[in-house]
Amino acid sequence: MRRVLFSQRMLAFHALVLVIVPGFIWLGFWQLDRWEQRSASVELQQGNLVADPVPVAELTEVGGDVDPGDRWRSVEASGTWDTEHEILLRNRDGSGGVGFHVLTPLVTEEGPALLVNRGWIQRGETALDTPEIPPAPSGTVEVTGRLHFSETEENTGLRNRDDLPEGQLLVVDVPAIAEELPYPVYGGYADLTAQDPVPDPAPERVEVRELDSGMSLSYAVQWWVFTLVAIGGWIFLMRRELSEAREAEAAGDPDDRGAVPVAAPAGDHPREDVG
Repeated sequence: MRRVLFSQRMLAFHALVLVIVPGFIWLGFWQLDRWEQRSASVELQQGNLVADPVPVAELTEVGGDVDPGDRWRSVEASGTWDTEHEILLRNRDGSGGVGFHVLTPLVTEEGPALLVNRGWIQRGETALDTPEIPPAPSGTVEVTGRLHFSETEENTGLRNRDDLPEGQLLVVDVPAIAEELPYPVYGGYADLTAQDPVPDPAPERVEVRELDSGMSLSYAVQWWVFTLVAIGGWIFLMRRELSEAREAEAAGDPDDRGAVPVAAPAGDHPREDVG
């Protein structure tokens, strides 16, 4: 038995099992961890989306950023739009495909400005064209929006480039934008959900991208099933090898019994005495 189980072929199979089984187990727990993280994000988003609006100053401040736990919370602010410092965000999706989001500072009555994403507009004839932007209402307005933390290369995979047309950006890097504005700016920005008075026309409201926990839990189960299959295959192969070895031994396999005596050639038999 020991000779069979520790043959060169079986040792290679043992080594393979010792590598893939722990790997499959680890991948299962990794997917389970991803599922737990995504489930927590889904729960946070759903809870924050239905929470009552609060004044923007309760959730962010000048020079700070939005806490990840406050993302998607609704905030309220009153002030005037500063369209002279309006920014177009490139490569943003809307009902008509890829276009722009219109980011406009709202200078609040308290003094600091809140960067507000007023919504999506279509792109121009070419990627370098600046499309016509629906004007923001003049005078004092009251707005409500979903709060987001500042966009960075780490959380988007993108970064602003120096070769973009003037007034256009790829990400909402709030600290960088604030350096170019003549007033203090709250951390983070908001997607507009309501305003009074209501303009017409207006940019298309930004839809919420609802999160889901994805397929991570099913993937975790699949990796653990693969683990059981690998262990089952390992046991099956060992039993088959042992069974074949026993059958060969029972059948008198020459390899197991040693050399078979060879008959002497004809004519070499000893003489029989004649009586």
